Amino acid sequence: MARIAITGSTGFVGSNIAESLMLLEHSVVGLTRNRSGYNASWPLVDVDYSSDESISHALDGADAVVHCAIADDFRRLINDRAAAYDNYVGLTERLARTADGNGQKFIFISTDWVMDGTGHRELESNHGNAINYYGYLKGLAEQAVHSSLEGRGVVARVAGVMGRHRIAEAPRLQDVGFGFYVDTLVRSLRAGKEFQVWGGPNVNQITTPSLASEAGAQIGRIIGRDATGTFHLVGDTAVTRMELAYATCDVFELPRHLITEGEPPAVELFPGPVPVDSSLGNDYTKSVLGIGPQPLEDLLGAFRREIDSGVVSPLTSREL
Repeated sequence: MARIAITGSTGFVGSNIAESLMLLEHSVVGLTRNRSGYNASWPLVDVDYSSDESISHALDGADAVVHCAIADDFRRLINDRAAAYDNYVGLTERLARTADGNGQKFIFISTDWVMDGTGHRELESNHGNAINYYGYLKGLAEQAVHSSLEGRGVVARVAGVMGRHRIAEAPRLQDVGFGFYVDTLVRSLRAGKEFQVWGGPNVNQITTPSLASEAGAQIGRIIGRDATGTFHLVGDTAVTRMELAYATCDVFELPRHLITEGEPPAVELFPGPVPVDSSLGNDYTKSVLGIGPQPLEDLLGAFRREIDSGVVSPLTSREL
């Protein structure tokens, strides 16, 4: 099994990827700016991301590097463009260059928001056409991976990520993307509260939901098969926000009558346009990785098992 270093392992997506990889018997170490205050079930190593020497030391002994860390203060991204560029593109370049020099596989976690929202189930070969600064920075970071590693790296895009933070209780409100959408809905309806599904021109309305732990399992396949290129770690089903809400009610056995519709309050709007349809196709990914069907109902069922048991439950198993 591989020893895998993960940036952002104390965050939502990274913590799920870490636990999923450990479930598949990989060894995980988390890279963080400050490990104090975190109680993870995998070792954490402090790293100065501005220093090639510190990065190289933190990556010592790893077989692969999964780069999940992001700067998620989106208003600051717009107000401090130099810091935004360094946090996304510069850091990705430093990590990729160091990993490649060490002979380690490098996997960059990207987003459906690199797309402009005018297509449907976009192919892995689509380089994107972002319409906001976050998607633009992620797109630049993707290109940095491909150009720096000359085809040896991996870009793994996720979309509509379902799951719960694995090392912190961090309930979130609905946002204009799909992040935390299903978890927020489940928490609300299980508490007997109404849940308003947001719509309108300033909302990401269609996506192909993924499960954070399943993304981790597919990353395990990427590492095991030494695959390279761009992959879409998403489910098979493209849905609207309302369709996803109703499917969640059905799988979690929650009352549909508590679902309402409305537009988001102004304070919750993203500081820029958002893609209307950010759905991603996954046919190429499934073919290369040997992944079976990923219908929405199965992903929602896996998420329900995770909530009820407290244990990650990816659909994809370890290859023997």
